[in-house]
Amino acid sequence: AQGMVIIKGKDKSFKQTRQALLKYMIHQADWDKVAVPDWSVFINHIKVHSGKHVHQGGLVLYVLEGRGYTVVDGVKFPWKKNDLILLPIKPGGVEHQHFNEDPDQPCEWMAFSFKPMREAIAHRMEQKEEHPDWIKTK
Repeated sequence: AQGMVIIKGKDKSFKQTRQALLKYMIHQADWDKVAVPDWSVFINHIKVHSGKHVHQGGLVLYVLEGRGYTVVDGVKFPWKKNDLILLPIKPGGVEHQHFNEDPDQPCEWMAFSFKPMREAIAHRMEQKEEHPDWIKTK
């Protein structure tokens, strides 16, 4: 109840991960500083495509900019700005990857994930393919 109510986007920066270029608006490391602990909120910036991975689902993604599609267990689902992407909860997880359809304009979506939900579905993640800009370090 005493934590931050407003988080300024300008105070956060993008970082390249195995999945994508991500900007964490709320990260686990911030939970003791924010008014809504246990939430992870991040922006995914996609030029070409994200990494491919499997997890149990239960993730809500809101498209901020651009147009593209998400492949969920081999099925293509197109989306555009202002759409909501819902990754289904499935035993054993859902394999998925996100693609940008406009090479001249990156797309972005914001993800919302609640820790108690992740724990309830025994969330785990398995990396299948890394983002094209990821540089593996030792």
